[in-house]
Amino acid sequence: MKVILLMATTLDGKIGKSPDHFPDWTGKADKKLFVEITKRAGVVIMGSKTFDTIGKPLPDRKNIILTRNKKRISEWENLVFTDESPGAVLEHLAAEGFSEVVLAGGAMVNSLFAEAGLIDEIIVTISPKIFGFGLSLFTQEISMELVLKDVRRLGENLVCLTYSVVNAPLLNHRFGRGFFQVGA
Repeated sequence: MKVILLMATTLDGKIGKSPDHFPDWTGKADKKLFVEITKRAGVVIMGSKTFDTIGKPLPDRKNIILTRNKKRISEWENLVFTDESPGAVLEHLAAEGFSEVVLAGGAMVNSLFAEAGLIDEIIVTISPKIFGFGLSLFTQEISMELVLKDVRRLGENLVCLTYSVVNAPLLNHRFGRGFFQVGA
């Protein structure tokens, strides 16, 4: 199962000003790339704060929402709330026939997958914005070695960088630790 972390950042490396900052600052070319990659994968994984900011599931894709709230129930066919570990989520998706998934944030979900050594590729679009403060890609210290695969311009003002992850963090097990154990 290939896991792609797909995020838009500002030039100063922020993915948002706050957890509920709606991602309307990224531009059309970034949104087009996001739709293209997530539809190709067929499944997108995000945290509950990211989902709540968007407000509804992304169409034509399976939406997996990681949450600690076991009472959340989906009213949509293409949306699943779960408190399972990243590894368990990937195992279920592989059993359903998916071969690729996209992590769409936020920083906590990114950290959960990174800490478990489950990210294979990182695609980042850099928007011509500076927030000066806000959320980073990860909520904690993460150590990854990356190899640059591609650099391209998107539209007039965006740059898209694609990296392969060549080594996972110290916790390098394919289906890592539980959802509630980040930073434990």
